[in-house]
Amino acid sequence: MAILADENTTVLVQGITGREGSTRAKYMIDYGTRLLCGVTPGRGGNSIHGVPVYNTVQEAVEEQGPIDASVTFVPAPQLKPAVFEAIEAGLKMVIVPAERVPLHDALEMISLARRKGCRLFGPGCMGMVTPKKAAVGWLGASVEFANEIFIPGDVGVMSRSGGQTGTVVWSITRTGIGISTAIHIGTEPVIGTNFADVLPLFEQDEATRAVVLFGEIGTVAEEEAAEVIKEGGFSKPLVAYIAGRTMPTGMRFSHASAIIERGRGTAESKVKALKAVGAHIVDTPQEIATTLAGLL
Repeated sequence: MAILADENTTVLVQGITGREGSTRAKYMIDYGTRLLCGVTPGRGGNSIHGVPVYNTVQEAVEEQGPIDASVTFVPAPQLKPAVFEAIEAGLKMVIVPAERVPLHDALEMISLARRKGCRLFGPGCMGMVTPKKAAVGWLGASVEFANEIFIPGDVGVMSRSGGQTGTVVWSITRTGIGISTAIHIGTEPVIGTNFADVLPLFEQDEATRAVVLFGEIGTVAEEEAAEVIKEGGFSKPLVAYIAGRTMPTGMRFSHASAIIERGRGTAESKVKALKAVGAHIVDTPQEIATTLAGLL
């Protein structure tokens, strides 16, 4: 099974004729994702990698029928209109890879997505992979690498770090444990979909037996995840690692979001909250796979 994306999920790429959009679109197509089309204003009527290009998302929907998700390979300064366009066209999931998005733009995009019932991932999101079914975004990077490390199974993975999403999956699958769906939720200080939003989806997936959370210092995402567990929204085993535990207050770590301020977002507060609701906390990433093996 899977959450959010499978072999039936239909996808379009905004900015498909750009270097990044073209490269990542080919990866998704070659992986087996149902990438129906792309959108680049002024380039409608062309095709790339065998899929048609439209001028607007609305035009794409009118021609192709309902589309589930968009991946927006659009630079941060031009991002907001592109995301608004996808949401207004009725798409129910938007993946936003761009980083350094102006805060007010991010807040407006997230607000509109919530009002319209669209699940927005990012900004700063590499996307998700459901092994052997779909890659939405560029998590996995190449078909060869994705096929090697994303092995089908029953453990969900969600991570604040894009690079570490792949590393965690690799360490898990090397022990013979497979993945149901792996998700990078995004690196920016404010993101549309967080751990607390994803946990209930893994709870509802009967084939997911346990979940791994790769967190970081900064923000209160992990504490919010703990609240979901406390309130009964997730009951399966959760293995969690918090990166940056030795960083002093006020020092940035890895991402723009990973900064401790005024006692909020500390590793200690996250670990305490997750332990209190029964999560299995590990001290090193290498312990994630061995802990999972013991639980399963």
